[in-house]
Amino acid sequence: ISPWNFPFNLTLGPLISAIAAGNTVMLKPSEHAPHTARLIESILQDIFPENEVAVVQGEKEVAEQLIHMPFDHIFFTGSPQVGKIVMKAAAENLTTVTLELGGKSPIIIDASANIRDAAQKVAWGKYINNGQTCIAPDYALVHESVYAQFISAFKEQVTRFFGHDEQQRKACPDYARIINTGHHKRLQAMLTESVAAGARLEQGGTVDEQERYMAPTLLTEVPAQAPVLQQEIFGPILPVMRFTDLDEVIDIINSKEKPLALYIFSANKKNIRRIIDYTSAGSTCINDLLLQFMHPNLPFGGVNHSGFGNAHGFYGFRAFSHERAILQQSKISPMKLMYPPYSAKVKKLIELATKYL
Repeated sequence: ISPWNFPFNLTLGPLISAIAAGNTVMLKPSEHAPHTARLIESILQDIFPENEVAVVQGEKEVAEQLIHMPFDHIFFTGSPQVGKIVMKAAAENLTTVTLELGGKSPIIIDASANIRDAAQKVAWGKYINNGQTCIAPDYALVHESVYAQFISAFKEQVTRFFGHDEQQRKACPDYARIINTGHHKRLQAMLTESVAAGARLEQGGTVDEQERYMAPTLLTEVPAQAPVLQQEIFGPILPVMRFTDLDEVIDIINSKEKPLALYIFSANKKNIRRIIDYTSAGSTCINDLLLQFMHPNLPFGGVNHSGFGNAHGFYGFRAFSHERAILQQSKISPMKLMYPPYSAKVKKLIELATKYL
């Protein structure tokens, strides 16, 4: 069951792993990307007979029926809320699952980081696909000594990437839109409520509901109770908070559900090691963003609330495999010595065997 945000990659990637492991597949593309779903179906119909790969189209009710069927394995990519529904339904048949979910993936930028480099990479990683990426950075924690420098550098990078003003950014061919009206309204409400709670609108904030446009938006001075710090954003809003001590950072991260990704910008090896040792995340990327997803030899997956099980490369092959133990006895077997009745000679052999094994 695949999502809408990267419909080719997140549909065909697991499909390749499943086929490589010798499975037949029922594939449900997202109903929120119907044109892509139909194209995927057309391509697969030209390659596979239906008894090998069957594409099932439809609204969420179709997926709800599928997850109650007694499959050998279900691979789901989506939100933690729906992931719980999938897991509960799969439990009825004791079907194993791989859940690729999401969460609030943090960025930590300490005093030793290259701030200009960090700002450029964060602006790219946050706004690619309009922030609608499961491993997109969700919020940033920046050391107070470089906080103002980062805010300035980040705003400069947004200008370089997408334009000098809102008119240019809206017309920029490299800046995407929100998937549908429902998600657009959700993000508008989240932004409005966060600003009302005390967050400062540092950049962006412009919306156009007809076009499903939301400008690249930067929030500072964000209170802990603001919706942007309580819910997964999954959109082009970046809240930035300052910190003074690394323990404070670790406490903030550990107070939330375990994220799918965690990003560290630092030149301090001790700080990097401490963050890794005292936090938990599905993956960690140091001094860059998103690249852990692209590496073919790394497992990709979450932990607890952000999912479990892994995909990509050999890990994807294993996800769709069962490691079946098989033993074949040779013609000459010492096991006959273990059969009763047990003579004194046999007991002596057993004593010697257990002594030296």
